[in-house]
Amino acid sequence: MTLKKTLLAASLLSCMMAAHAADQGAADLSNTSSLDPVIVTATRTPIHIDESLSSVTVITHADIERLQPVSVIDLLNGLPGVTFAQSGGIGQQSSLFLRGTNSTHTLVLIDGVRIGSITAGLPAFEQIPVEQIDRIEIVRGPRSSLYGADAIGGVIQIFTKHGNPGGGIAPSLSMTTGSNGFVNSQVGLSGGDPHAWYNVSLGGEYTSGIPACRLGAAEAGAGCFVDDPRDDAYRNWNGSANTGYRWDNGTELAFDWLRSKSDVEYAGSPYGGNDAVNEQHVAGARLSFSPLDIWKVTLNAGQSRDDSQTYYQGTYFGDYYPRTPTGYADSRRNQFSWQNDIALGSGQLLTVGADYQQEHITSDTGYLDSTRGDAGTYAQYQGTFGQNEVQLSARHDHNDQFGNHNTGAAAWGYNFADGLKLTASYGSAFHAPTFNDLYYPYGSGNPNLKPESSRSAELGLSQTVGIWNWALNAYQTRINQLITLDANYVPQNISQARIRGLEGQVGVNLDGWRLQTYLTAMQPIEDDSGPNNGNLLPRRPKQTARVELDKSYGNFAFGATFNADGKRYDDAANLHRLGGYTTTDLRASYAFAPSWKVEARLANIFDRNYETAYYFNQPGRTWYLTLRYSPASL
Repeated sequence: MTLKKTLLAASLLSCMMAAHAADQGAADLSNTSSLDPVIVTATRTPIHIDESLSSVTVITHADIERLQPVSVIDLLNGLPGVTFAQSGGIGQQSSLFLRGTNSTHTLVLIDGVRIGSITAGLPAFEQIPVEQIDRIEIVRGPRSSLYGADAIGGVIQIFTKHGNPGGGIAPSLSMTTGSNGFVNSQVGLSGGDPHAWYNVSLGGEYTSGIPACRLGAAEAGAGCFVDDPRDDAYRNWNGSANTGYRWDNGTELAFDWLRSKSDVEYAGSPYGGNDAVNEQHVAGARLSFSPLDIWKVTLNAGQSRDDSQTYYQGTYFGDYYPRTPTGYADSRRNQFSWQNDIALGSGQLLTVGADYQQEHITSDTGYLDSTRGDAGTYAQYQGTFGQNEVQLSARHDHNDQFGNHNTGAAAWGYNFADGLKLTASYGSAFHAPTFNDLYYPYGSGNPNLKPESSRSAELGLSQTVGIWNWALNAYQTRINQLITLDANYVPQNISQARIRGLEGQVGVNLDGWRLQTYLTAMQPIEDDSGPNNGNLLPRRPKQTARVELDKSYGNFAFGATFNADGKRYDDAANLHRLGGYTTTDLRASYAFAPSWKVEARLANIFDRNYETAYYFNQPGRTWYLTLRYSPASL
């Protein structure tokens, strides 16, 4: 009932403000296209977001400062099709489910480099420092025809902070304190001239945390399977750097680097003392040039590393054993790409390219195989014919373990008057089982698993008029050989899963007010003849809503975010129900001097008690206070 009231209130408020915005006339309509952000993730080529035939959300640097998130999970949760499950508070393991697909079905890139553990197949969102991020592009729907494996639910690309060519030298500093001993500090320096740019940033974070597991886990045989009332602390050290140079003829050379090292305590012993040290490394180099006026070549090389060590400290008659390592898993992914963009004429672009990646694991858990590679070739055509837009793409991948896979996609759009746009698309995708699925632990797992494949269809309708916008997208995805855990936590292929969904959003900017509402309703179910036929897929709610309301007044700004999630189940049998919940966050900021700002945020102000994973706690009411210095240039 609470969720229904939230959805109704959000819809009414959006409609009233949108109606008032429409009365302002179409005076601002002519400026709309010039303000549309340029995106690259949807097509692997630069396009304006209003040219995209996919459902796309862009989070800008201004959005990040406005929302004041303390994690990437804070930033993304509740956006159309986006839900998270997290095993505790800040820094604890998290899983993202995009459009109801598995947590391994979303391809995540940082500055064009594919990331994520090769063992588990999961990107560590909880370890990505939000203060190092400049913008995020979220593309919903299958993208294997451009990117290869894993892009069943979509693609999320994170862009780190970059220097501004010609922008001069610009230092930056932020210091945050908050509940549960939270402290965060970042310092950076960026700059450039008309040809070159650079950015360097260092940061650190600490929180004493909260108990990751709810008491009673030992008796219930759930969560971390022990009762550990101690707080689970989190520490993080991070840094990023990038530089580039652009010649007069348009040739461009750029380098990007990001490192994040974390030490997170976790429950699993009645005596506490368990922790994991994780390191994320991402490095990439990019060269682009034009041999001919109609032909652009882009070469990319990159490496992502995910290194993890676990430690255990037990007790014996009141004395602590020494802290000893209990396991390690280091994964490395090397990747290369060659892309050619050829202009065939006005509004006609052909893209052809090739990708190669090699995955390698070093671990103490005895994987039966530790290396595999994937080579892919792809082609894409983008064309505009009057009010019609067409995108066609196809790709062939050869995986060392699972052989050949062909994927494709087709999309069409029609532009009506007044910014109204109709889109339709169809696409296929696939995902190869992870090394953990196949072999973990110690050669067990399920080495007989087959790759997952999907077929998706989507219809969309959107409009941007002056100072307001809205969009509605309906889709269906069928996944064959979906991998899920059985009652004994052994991965198995089920015959099929079906996901139907409806996403809506409406927003308006009016008289210093900004309102943006996101609504998602979906039915992610197992669709086969087994005992779980018709059950909801684990940890995915059927409804979510997020409402952002902000007001700026001179140097002062304040806002609120309302999040609502419907019920979900923690297991495939739908025996362990996790109730729906709503949370409310308040925020304010004041620019008290040139380049200086103080920010305050109160999260979960009504102290709601909820879980997104069975017997794992989520933070209650928390507060954060930030001092920020960010001049445009010196």
